[in-house]
Amino acid sequence: MVRETELLAVGAGPSNLGLAVALEELAPGLATVSLVAERRQAIEWQAGMLLPRAKSQVSFLKDLVTQRNPRSRYSFLNYLHATGRLDDFINKDTFTPYRREMSGYLDWVARSLAMVRVEFGRDCVAIRPRRDAAGTLTGWLASFADGSRVASRYLVVGVGRDPHIPGVFAALPAERVVHSAWFRSGVAGLPPGRRRIAVIGSSQSAAEMVRALPGMLPGSEITWIMRAVGPTADASSKFTNELYYPSFTSEFFAASPQGREQILRQMHQTNYSCLTPETLEGLYHDRYLDRLGGRRGTRVITMADVTAAREETAGLVLTLADRRTGSVSTVGCDLVLLGTGFAREMPRLVRELAAGLGLGHVAVTRSYRLITGEPSAAACYLQGVNEATHGIADSLLSVLARRAEEITLDLLARRAERDGAVSTAGTPSLLPGEARTEGTA
Repeated sequence: MVRETELLAVGAGPSNLGLAVALEELAPGLATVSLVAERRQAIEWQAGMLLPRAKSQVSFLKDLVTQRNPRSRYSFLNYLHATGRLDDFINKDTFTPYRREMSGYLDWVARSLAMVRVEFGRDCVAIRPRRDAAGTLTGWLASFADGSRVASRYLVVGVGRDPHIPGVFAALPAERVVHSAWFRSGVAGLPPGRRRIAVIGSSQSAAEMVRALPGMLPGSEITWIMRAVGPTADASSKFTNELYYPSFTSEFFAASPQGREQILRQMHQTNYSCLTPETLEGLYHDRYLDRLGGRRGTRVITMADVTAAREETAGLVLTLADRRTGSVSTVGCDLVLLGTGFAREMPRLVRELAAGLGLGHVAVTRSYRLITGEPSAAACYLQGVNEATHGIADSLLSVLARRAEEITLDLLARRAERDGAVSTAGTPSLLPGEARTEGTA
């Protein structure tokens, strides 16, 4: 049996929750026929890295709604007020909440929505186009792990990119290689006696795992391996942070391919392979205290490539190539933790959907609508995976409130076109840099 809904949003992360709020505030008629499907049983933001002291890296004002509607009842401040924690937060005198506070806020929003339905335990495994007898694209059919299916005219995919597992680790047993996305559960399932841990990467997630391990696995031997010359702080400043403004998205979209490439290249160190200054300072304090107390502490190996990895009776063996000298060495461990980020390619669900449409390349309009290359009243939107066309902030909290508004307005415009219910004067205007092609999604 196939359920019908007008709009299906896959994934209840920040992007689709921001969309749900925008629908309720800007398009209540569409909100009542919208469904958000989440594979987990509850909202947990960055579940694998929900560590006790981990903090959000952006201001609480970059929540699901404030940059679009500061008076919304779905703001982070109203969450604090509703849960009796506003005074404590104000007294803490900070703009950056703990990550678990942001996770609690997202769960509160999901359970407070008045019109948009959110269903948990709904793991979407495939999406394919729906066509009528004449072959016209009419919508989408999503299949779930429990065998159920949901059909919709409008689809929004907000599942995030897939974790990046470097090929050198592909042959190792899955339980021995844990990406940061599954860090908490992976470490919790480590068999007794296996306490030699290798952490790979120079990212914020790698550093947070290094700092958390001594408390989670007392007595463990930690080796931190990276290609960089050493951990470095992010290169952000008040000036570069302006490139994370929602208003910069249109400038980036309108730039030439060469211009976009330069911006992304120069902005890379503000978000990737770097640490917040606070984390970097904490790491060095830990290192200093270990030396002061005569403890071994974390072994840090810099400028090294992992060129091979194999399993032996005594555990795993990693082969390292020194980038300075070319010399080769090995490191033994019981578990590999990957702080290697996420794949640059589109998520599997999107790639398979594009293949079903016969698309050789995934591209979106300025309003995040998938370009299908054929006339249709149906539409699919992609959230958080458009960095190449919409800028470095696309996968972050910085732009999601305004992006939700843009997608909602585009949906309203398409509904109006389909129904012929409003005049051109009443149709929401296009975003800068976007031209309308009638009947083409």
